[in-house]
Amino acid sequence: MHDEPLPAQDGDEEPAGESPRSGSSLTDDLVALLDDGKTYFEAEKAFQKSRAIYVAHEGKSGIIHGLVAFALIHTALIGLVVGAVIALAPLLTIWGATALVTGVLLIAGVVIGRKALAHFRDAGSSFTGDGQ
Repeated sequence: MHDEPLPAQDGDEEPAGESPRSGSSLTDDLVALLDDGKTYFEAEKAFQKSRAIYVAHEGKSGIIHGLVAFALIHTALIGLVVGAVIALAPLLTIWGATALVTGVLLIAGVVIGRKALAHFRDAGSSFTGDGQ
């Protein structure tokens, strides 16, 4: 509520050099500011809560889709390995084809695994302060 000056009545004279109070007092302004701050805080809290719920839902959906994609790709790679063994069997016998495909996969796995370890070491060294 704002304090408004009362209309001048007959016989009421204002002292020279002073004007009637217009607007609100400092206390009213501080109370309004506090109310605005509370309103902003509640709105921000509601926004962050809804954003957290949205992120949790999207994250859960992303994890589910990622796991399904991983399972399908893994199954496809198993099919590729079995197909490679079957295709190479007439040339190398079934045991030779199995050994060749397994050996190639093991070598590729070791090479890629070593590269992954190098990347992890590089990332870890950025936290130790060694700065190699």
